[in-house]
Amino acid sequence: MSKKRGLSLEEKREKMLQIFYESQDFFLLKELEKLGPRKGVITQSVKDVVQSLVDDDLVSKDKIGTSVYFWSLPSCAGNQLRNVYHKLESDLQSSKKRLVELVDQCNSLKKGREESDEREKALAELKAIEKKHNMLKDEMCQYADNDPAAFEAMKEAIEVAHAAANRWTDNIFTLRQWCSNNFPQAKEQLENMYKEVGISDDFDYLELSAVPLS
Repeated sequence: MSKKRGLSLEEKREKMLQIFYESQDFFLLKELEKLGPRKGVITQSVKDVVQSLVDDDLVSKDKIGTSVYFWSLPSCAGNQLRNVYHKLESDLQSSKKRLVELVDQCNSLKKGREESDEREKALAELKAIEKKHNMLKDEMCQYADNDPAAFEAMKEAIEVAHAAANRWTDNIFTLRQWCSNNFPQAKEQLENMYKEVGISDDFDYLELSAVPLS
């Protein structure tokens, strides 16, 4: 024997609306949770189903004192559906008007672009010019390294980097001197720490002439 199929969400919504329409009364949530099973909607689903109806403006909800009441009348649902219909009808008319405008615009843009030998020749020339332009751009990229402006910018960048490196070198020497003056008893530990961070015995200022320009 096949298992009985449960109600879909839309079917549950219809069943709960029947409760409102048949009674045309006001209900607390706990009252609806008792009436729901009589229509085939389990108690645990009633709250979510009713809330979905409230979200769609098919059921009204208001707080009176400390209690929250729910209600819905057939006339309210009819008004709501009529409002939706009018909105959709308005949107449809707007879309039709926009379609006519776009068709007119499309036809206007086509004027002067009819197929002809002259147009085909102009398009071929344009395509050839674009191809030549792309070839020249690629060729310019190959010579970018020899661009005087790029070379000058590279030289300036090297000078800035050289000055920054020597500034930090000077800071390191100052820090080492300060450590030596204040912690003479830790000379060996300090030397080991310097080596661990890469400060060797030949650590010194950089000479700009030793920096390659290419």
